[in-house]
Amino acid sequence: MDRWAGKVAVVTGASSGIGAAIVEGLVEAGVQVVGLARRLEKLQALAASLEGTPGKLYPIKCDVQKEEELLDAFKWVKAELGGVDILVNNAGVSKYKKLIEEDVHSLRNILEVNVLAMAISIREAVASMKSRNVEGYIININSILGHASSPRTNYPTSIYAPSKYAVTALTETVRKELAADPTNKIKITSISPGLVKTDIMQASGVPNADKYFEAAAHLEPKNIADAMLYVLGTRSIVQVTELTICPAAKHLSTKSG
Repeated sequence: MDRWAGKVAVVTGASSGIGAAIVEGLVEAGVQVVGLARRLEKLQALAASLEGTPGKLYPIKCDVQKEEELLDAFKWVKAELGGVDILVNNAGVSKYKKLIEEDVHSLRNILEVNVLAMAISIREAVASMKSRNVEGYIININSILGHASSPRTNYPTSIYAPSKYAVTALTETVRKELAADPTNKIKITSISPGLVKTDIMQASGVPNADKYFEAAAHLEPKNIADAMLYVLGTRSIVQVTELTICPAAKHLSTKSG
């Protein structure tokens, strides 16, 4: 990770859960992190908690579903910090509802956040990296539901799983486009976790979400952040195209939390 010290990372969905853990890992490694999220107050609190660490968190209020806000964030990074060296696409939404009963507004919201915002962010980051001819890295936080796994029948997730299949295809498409360029110095990886204990359950409207993890094997956000740091730490000749992380079946939370 030494080669990334002082470099600039953009992390979407940075205010809580996996995003916050990723921010912490990067800042502690000496990276200058631009955290994008809708909840500015949570980003500011996270930045305050990281004071005194080798890196720094720059909080920016941004709803990635809004193209103008997303583009403005990348413009700020270019103007104030010179450009992007690392992009972590973490922002994602789901909904506790059957796909066949969904409304168009909800379907559009999931696709725009989980897929379109990711594609736009990749485009902007690649342009920044190539314009400066720097070594760059793009990490897409995917899901096991973006592969062969199927959603549980008793836990509907709307169009979330199809959106994650799109992330799998998007990552591979960009990898091949980059590989076709003999001067390319940019790597891209999909990280696909199983169930992670975050607030996405509450946000998506799962009934009794606070008790869900008591009986379900799950990962912690730091596990995903550690995986991200591992991927970033690989040598330049190594291309980790996909990293899938599942909880051990025996890992169950206790009632005390």
